[in-house]
Amino acid sequence: MINIQKALDLVLSQKQFYGAEEVPLTEAVGRFLAEDIFTDRDAPPFDRVMMDGIAIQLKDLNDPLRPNYPIQGIQAAGAPQMTLKAPDHCLEVMTGAILPQGTDTVIPYEEVEIKEGTAYVKIEKAIKRFVHGQGSDSPKGTLVLQKGKKIHPGDIGILATVGKSRVEVAKVPTLAIISTGDELIEIDEKPLAHQIRKSNVYNLWASLLQEGIHAERHHIIDDQKVLQTQLKILVQKFDVLLLSGGVSMGKFDYLPTVFENLGVQKLFHRVAQRPGKPFWFGYHEEFNTKIFAYPGNPVSTYVNHLFYFKQWLYASLGNSWTFETKELGEEMPGCPNLARFISVNLNSENGRVLPLNHNGSGDLFSLAQTAGFLLLPQREGVYRKGERFSFITIR
Repeated sequence: MINIQKALDLVLSQKQFYGAEEVPLTEAVGRFLAEDIFTDRDAPPFDRVMMDGIAIQLKDLNDPLRPNYPIQGIQAAGAPQMTLKAPDHCLEVMTGAILPQGTDTVIPYEEVEIKEGTAYVKIEKAIKRFVHGQGSDSPKGTLVLQKGKKIHPGDIGILATVGKSRVEVAKVPTLAIISTGDELIEIDEKPLAHQIRKSNVYNLWASLLQEGIHAERHHIIDDQKVLQTQLKILVQKFDVLLLSGGVSMGKFDYLPTVFENLGVQKLFHRVAQRPGKPFWFGYHEEFNTKIFAYPGNPVSTYVNHLFYFKQWLYASLGNSWTFETKELGEEMPGCPNLARFISVNLNSENGRVLPLNHNGSGDLFSLAQTAGFLLLPQREGVYRKGERFSFITIR
């Protein structure tokens, strides 16, 4: 049995870049950039009017404003740049328009009164304001989105602005989720007294969907020959296999033996952590397939997936998944032999985490009340109130 940091190091040692592909901008959200994005022109590309009003030539900030400015015309957004012909005149300007040539200041409509083609100013002095200077956001050639970044909705507008109708993103691995166990039935079936409906595969499937991965779902019965036959096919077909169940110490936990028979290289089996101690991880060298085999209890499956697989996935796609930290809201006894993922809720007043009472790693329904997991490292002494630890959110 190895400690949690060694297990994570071994998982990350198997990060794998699966190449890049171009996708339409409309399909890029949630994907990871495989190229750096630069501005193709100044942003904004011209001195941009920020308020509806009038544009004047102020020149010296100490100069008092004229009592009135005859209106020469209207500079609309999207129209070619106009020129102020007389410095004692003004042009009406609309938000988003290019600042007319010969002007340097915008006075909002709220500060002027317009009568019979003349703007009467209500203020005595003005500053050079309400002009969004050309290139003040990002000059041409500025790196605005870095390779490896996960594309969020706000990034889509940036990509559109720089003309990226198609975006180069990292390919995601092909992936299968495999449940094992004769007690499991489909969710639309009525279970007998000794049966339960599948849930872990759907938790994992939904988690992957958030990362833009459409995984296949499979179920294999607890029969060593059947497991070996079907896994042999899946190992050759997919880049990654996620399995739930079949790796503990039970009489029907055949997976470690099956993996060995299939030539899968084991990197570790059993981690000094709770929940999820029986976690198995390895790879098939010939087919370059990564295998994450989680213990079957739902909380064990989910916490291992969030902590190990998600960090592996982000590293493979050119990024990193880092956890925020939260303060422990009450003192807890230490655990010298195991790291612990504690199900917690957040105190709405101070943001500290409080342990959630539940019935252990088999209590699937506790996830509905859980804000996340606090990772408490192995320790002889106590975990003190107010100490900060890594927090894995699930909301």
